[in-house]
Amino acid sequence: MTDSAPLNIDLLKRLCETPGVPGQEDRVRDLIRSEIDGLFDAVEEDAMGSLLCRRDGTGTEPLKVMLLCHMDEIGFLVSHITEQGYVYVQPVGGFDPRNLFSRRVRVCTEGGDLLGVMNPGGRPVHIASPEDRKKVPEISEFFIDLGLGEATADKVRVGDMVVMEEPFLEIGDKVVSKALDNRIACWLGIEAIRMLGETRTDAEIHVAFTCQEEVGLRGARTAAFAVRPDIGIGVDTTLACDTPGVPEQDRTTQQGKGFGLHIRDGSFIADRGLVDTFANLAEAEEIPFQRTMLRAGGQDGAAAQQAAAGARAIGIVVGTRYIHTVTEMIHKTDLAAARDILGAYLRTM
Repeated sequence: MTDSAPLNIDLLKRLCETPGVPGQEDRVRDLIRSEIDGLFDAVEEDAMGSLLCRRDGTGTEPLKVMLLCHMDEIGFLVSHITEQGYVYVQPVGGFDPRNLFSRRVRVCTEGGDLLGVMNPGGRPVHIASPEDRKKVPEISEFFIDLGLGEATADKVRVGDMVVMEEPFLEIGDKVVSKALDNRIACWLGIEAIRMLGETRTDAEIHVAFTCQEEVGLRGARTAAFAVRPDIGIGVDTTLACDTPGVPEQDRTTQQGKGFGLHIRDGSFIADRGLVDTFANLAEAEEIPFQRTMLRAGGQDGAAAQQAAAGARAIGIVVGTRYIHTVTEMIHKTDLAAARDILGAYLRTM
């Protein structure tokens, strides 16, 4: 294999910094639309808000290969505004409350985005009791202060989207950002198709940028039912627990060791033939990879596997440290490997 092509980090940065929680992925969808001009033969938005993209094949009865790449990030929706202007929220996606203390947030309103801070109710450290300091609040106890007081209610409405506000960073060989889960997949869905260039294969290639994955694979279910693929590839992050305090058997992936060939999780078991195909291709192309499994959790490949009469399915994933936080971290080697294996596989179709 020749040296991997340079990574389009600018696109990944723009994807990660664009707000888009489940049910409100429109900004991310608009960004993707602007990036994929000319890459597909057909692009349409379905009723749920997923972006369905098709690249026609040259075969008379082409195999349908589908990449599923969810657009949404974990976040919140405004649920209540007090008379004093404090904003309460409900989560859309799985948060660990231990990671929510003293966070900057962005509240996306009809009149524009507002910056604020999130903290739990209760006494600050100087007047907290020893028992207070041990407590981990429930998510329902956190509130947002926009600094607007009573005027908050004039600007913010129930249902407005809230995301974490943190910069995208490159540190060493790593990338750190919020929303790498799963803007990585959106990036891979675009860049893998770009790798094809003018090449047309026998297969009909579909890339679905799906909505509402973080609340139950919802967009992927409808998208896969519409396409009815023969092969479904769930593109996502997975855990990289190669850090202190985690037993070796629970690390899932090691950063810098290549893309993850995802074999099972709580939602699906990959097709054995596809696992062998991807493993053999990666070895032939000298693309680093590691086999991955999760005890629980799920990803969009499961929706493709179970749509209509079913499909052969597999997951291609990128190991991510500190997942579902604002410090999600990936290794550039693993990102490049995921892109390269997807591009190599699509060329064989």
